[in-house]
Amino acid sequence: MRSLIVIPTYNERENINTLLNQVFAAAPATDVLIIDDNSPDGTGQVADEIAARDRRVHVLHRTGKLGLGTAYVRGFRYAIDEGYDLVFEMDADFSHDPRYLPRFFGAAQHVDLVIGSRYIPGGGTPNWSPVRKFISSGGNTFARLVLGIPIHDCTGGYRCYRVPALRALNLDAITAQGYAFQVELAYNIWKNGGSWREIPIIFEDRRVGKSKMSRKIFFEAFSWVLRTRFNGDRAVRQLPAGKPSAAAQVGSRQP
Repeated sequence: MRSLIVIPTYNERENINTLLNQVFAAAPATDVLIIDDNSPDGTGQVADEIAARDRRVHVLHRTGKLGLGTAYVRGFRYAIDEGYDLVFEMDADFSHDPRYLPRFFGAAQHVDLVIGSRYIPGGGTPNWSPVRKFISSGGNTFARLVLGIPIHDCTGGYRCYRVPALRALNLDAITAQGYAFQVELAYNIWKNGGSWREIPIIFEDRRVGKSKMSRKIFFEAFSWVLRTRFNGDRAVRQLPAGKPSAAAQVGSRQP
């Protein structure tokens, strides 16, 4: 199966070369799409240099910080247009360890969505403060209870999608960013009849640079969950309601 790993970047110059080396050590046959938001530190130029040496690496440049969600949607469209079978979300800061990639590939043979989960046995966030753990785990519990979604890590951003499942969604209707984007995609895959699986990961703090987490990202996710719950079904289908994608008809819906 042809696979594409989408990596949005903003000021990740110090990480990108080492990250790609580790990605290709774990998954040598995959392609990578770097979507750079005009990083002031020159990340985009470094990515171009790598792409000139390695045809597995592709680069898209955007004019500025346009949001994580829009970057991933752009990557999904690229994967659809170029005929990939699988598309991954991955951060550039090493919080998503490339060593888990083979496990993602194995699970993705059978389900529409694979989530690297911090909140099932074997997963964890060992370097987080108690406050950060409370906010993250509490946010996931809130989303599960309010939306009825049976996924333990709704906000996790280390993921693999089968492209037919994404093709079955109206990607133009997905507007959320940050944590809310991850909840919205998981919710819509689930509501559209998709199959899913969670695999445990250890989520580490970024090694270099500053976290891009903010109060705005947190409150967007909180408000998106409430609006979705009280404004009715927001699943963004392209297929007729109730008709799952072909990929959704295989595998287990259980973590």
